[in-house]
Amino acid sequence: MDMRLLWPLVGMAFGVALGFAGAFGGFGPFFIVLFLGALGFLVGRAIEGDLDLGRLLGTGRRSR
Repeated sequence: MDMRLLWPLVGMAFGVALGFAGAFGGFGPFFIVLFLGALGFLVGRAIEGDLDLGRLLGTGRRSR
Protein backbone atom coordinates (compact mmCIF):
# COMPACT_ATOMS: atom_id res chain seq x y z
CA MET A 1 0.00 0.00 0.00
CA ASP A 2 1.22 3.47 -0.80
CA MET A 3 2.34 5.26 2.40
CA ARG A 4 0.86 8.55 1.17
CA LEU A 5 -2.58 6.95 1.37
CA LEU A 6 -2.03 5.36 4.79
CA TRP A 7 -1.52 8.42 7.01
CA PRO A 8 -4.72 10.27 6.07
CA LEU A 9 -6.64 7.08 6.89
CA VAL A 10 -4.89 6.80 10.25
CA GLY A 11 -5.74 10.44 10.98
CA MET A 12 -9.35 9.89 9.99
CA ALA A 13 -9.61 6.81 12.22
CA PHE A 14 -8.15 8.76 15.13
CA GLY A 15 -10.60 11.59 14.52
CA VAL A 16 -13.51 9.15 14.48
CA ALA A 17 -12.28 7.61 17.75
CA LEU A 18 -12.09 11.07 19.33
CA GLY A 19 -15.54 11.88 18.03
CA PHE A 20 -17.05 8.73 19.50
CA ALA A 21 -15.28 9.29 22.81
CA GLY A 22 -16.56 12.86 22.96
CA ALA A 23 -20.09 12.04 21.85
CA PHE A 24 -20.73 9.00 24.02
CA GLY A 25 -18.35 9.44 26.94
CA GLY A 26 -18.01 13.17 27.51
CA PHE A 27 -14.87 15.18 28.04
CA GLY A 28 -13.04 12.70 30.30
CA PRO A 29 -12.85 9.85 27.78
CA PHE A 30 -12.23 12.39 25.01
CA PHE A 31 -9.07 13.64 26.73
CA ILE A 32 -7.96 10.09 27.59
CA VAL A 33 -8.21 9.10 23.91
CA LEU A 34 -6.46 12.33 22.90
CA PHE A 35 -3.61 11.77 25.38
CA LEU A 36 -3.11 8.12 24.46
CA GLY A 37 -3.19 8.98 20.76
CA ALA A 38 -0.53 11.68 21.21
CA LEU A 39 1.58 9.30 23.31
CA GLY A 40 1.28 6.59 20.65
CA PHE A 41 2.26 9.11 17.99
CA LEU A 42 5.41 10.10 19.92
CA VAL A 43 6.36 6.48 20.57
CA GLY A 44 5.87 5.62 16.89
CA ARG A 45 8.05 8.56 15.82
CA ALA A 46 10.73 7.50 18.31
CA ILE A 47 10.69 3.90 17.06
CA GLU A 48 11.02 5.06 13.45
CA GLY A 49 13.95 7.28 14.44
CA ASP A 50 12.21 10.52 13.49
CA LEU A 51 12.13 11.81 17.07
CA ASP A 52 15.18 12.27 19.29
CA LEU A 53 13.89 11.70 22.80
CA GLY A 54 17.20 12.73 24.35
CA ARG A 55 16.97 16.15 22.74
CA LEU A 56 13.30 16.41 23.61
CA LEU A 57 13.93 15.63 27.29
CA GLY A 58 17.09 17.74 27.47
CA THR A 59 19.50 14.83 27.96
CA GLY A 60 20.94 14.80 24.46
CA ARG A 61 24.41 15.90 23.39
CA ARG A 62 24.92 19.61 23.16
CA SER A 63 26.96 20.97 20.30
CA ARG A 64 29.13 24.01 20.92
